[in-house]
Amino acid sequence: MHLAEHRITDCCQIISPNFDERPDPDDISLIVIHCISLPPGEFGTACIDQLFCNGLNPADHTYFESIHQLKVSAHLLIKRTGETTQYVPFNLRAWHAGMSEYQGRQRCNDFSIGIELEGTDTIPYTSEQYTQLIAVIDCLLKHYPKLSRQAITGHCDIAPGRKTDPGPAFDWDRLFKGLDQ
Repeated sequence: MHLAEHRITDCCQIISPNFDERPDPDDISLIVIHCISLPPGEFGTACIDQLFCNGLNPADHTYFESIHQLKVSAHLLIKRTGETTQYVPFNLRAWHAGMSEYQGRQRCNDFSIGIELEGTDTIPYTSEQYTQLIAVIDCLLKHYPKLSRQAITGHCDIAPGRKTDPGPAFDWDRLFKGLDQ
């Protein structure tokens, strides 16, 4: 896996309009793992792309009526198949964390990379997702010197009480053992 101009070179690129400049472009020091499925619990749809690109149709599903106006994004989405889509270059601020705090620092979007896994809090993630996530994180750790294994966290940890993802179905031990190899 390779990066060029803050993008993974061998993945799908769909540009989200939901990003802006980081306050300090050299401060990329946290990886936040999320999960998402749209509609909730359904996989393999184009709805995540539509949400991150402000094209979600509220008439397509009752759940979309309450979220179609959101302006959100992530840097990456890893689908159940392991296929990866990048929405925002890593040097820019994606809008994934919302109100958040990590080790006393607020506004985690300012200094983090957001990685979405297609899934839910309670359905186990796929082997393909773990393989790709490990490869992505390994690449990011090599490219961004302020990132470390110790600065990988879940959305639930930076927004407790508000967010629960990636949830109990996410196997943190599997991730860290994979990074050790």
